[in-house]
Amino acid sequence: MLRKRGRIALVSRFMRANEAAWSQFHAGGLSRRQFFAIVGLFWLYVTLSNVLYAYGMGTGIARATSVPVFAPWDARVLQHALLLPFLVISFWASFRIEWRPLWLAAPLQIMLGAAFSAVAYPAMVVAELILGHADAHEHAMLHASHPLLIDRDDWSIWFASFVSFIPAYGFGLALVTGLALYTRYQSAELRVTVLEREWSIARLAALRMQLSPHTLFNLLHTIRGYIEWDPQGAQSMVVQLADLLRRLLSAGERDFSRLADELQYVRQYLELQQRRFADRLTVVLPEGRDIAPVWVPSLIMQPLVENAVVHGLAGHQGPVVVSVSAEMAGGRLKLQVRNTIVQGRARGGEGIGIRNVRERLAVQFSGGAAFEAGPNGLEWISEIDMPAVLEPPEPQESRGGALAAGV
Repeated sequence: MLRKRGRIALVSRFMRANEAAWSQFHAGGLSRRQFFAIVGLFWLYVTLSNVLYAYGMGTGIARATSVPVFAPWDARVLQHALLLPFLVISFWASFRIEWRPLWLAAPLQIMLGAAFSAVAYPAMVVAELILGHADAHEHAMLHASHPLLIDRDDWSIWFASFVSFIPAYGFGLALVTGLALYTRYQSAELRVTVLEREWSIARLAALRMQLSPHTLFNLLHTIRGYIEWDPQGAQSMVVQLADLLRRLLSAGERDFSRLADELQYVRQYLELQQRRFADRLTVVLPEGRDIAPVWVPSLIMQPLVENAVVHGLAGHQGPVVVSVSAEMAGGRLKLQVRNTIVQGRARGGEGIGIRNVRERLAVQFSGGAAFEAGPNGLEWISEIDMPAVLEPPEPQESRGGALAAGV
């Protein structure tokens, strides 16, 4: 039993070592199946080309002399079949060597090509010996029995074979290397796409987590001020707040929501603020029948409405009007939040909410949406101009997972 386990462990280590060696090979970008398919198809093309070339040249020369100049077609086919394992091994070794550093890799690559081309003529001799052609059998037997007895003509034939196979080897190596680099480039592009999408997902999740505490803090601050003079009203507001937070948390888990739902969140928030500032705050919202059936980034309007209330009411005791509108035109959706401001009162820099809106639009629409915020007379206007999303977008998590599976 122990011996059996030892043999199994030995085989397992051998397989792991073999897989490690092969993984170094196909780090060039090609899988095992792709490599053998490309090399096989290329060598089939070379075989057919050489056979047809020899047949054409032999037919023309036969008109001038009866002496056979080119080997028969079956001997050439067998020659190429015998050379195929050497070609595979040479290309495999070429991938292992790679091309860096060039001063060391280039001579090794040249030696591989020269070694492969050098065995082309001996492969032809072996092929003729195996097939036993009458006109070549004696010559092949002479080479087999006395390999060192090679005359001047044999050296000429060997050199001609060497020179003819060098370009074929170089072209094949360039083809396989080019396809490997292209495959590696495609894989890298897919990995970059997956990483970018995962980064976008993580960034959006972080932005949503940033938004929820910001909203909760403002609403709790509102209720705290209400408790001091109307405890029953504060209790009712807590119930409204619980319902609003439940909806906000549900929406915060999605990338997009219906515009009607988004405006409902806005309505609930503004109703809470109106209960505290009933004598100062006036709210104008679009009617349900005027709301376009489109999708918008979840909670994209919430920070704008919060800023409209907080900054509109700050610094004075006068009335404030907060107006929300949503209009469709030319395949684009324009969302606008207006609030009255005190004349001559400058507004500070961008807060968390405004930065949140700007970053989310940049991530989710990749430059296809615009956001502007600034004063216009006695009003502060925050406006989002974005493409109209008519269908619920596919969740980015599933698209990222599909890409990762493709890699």
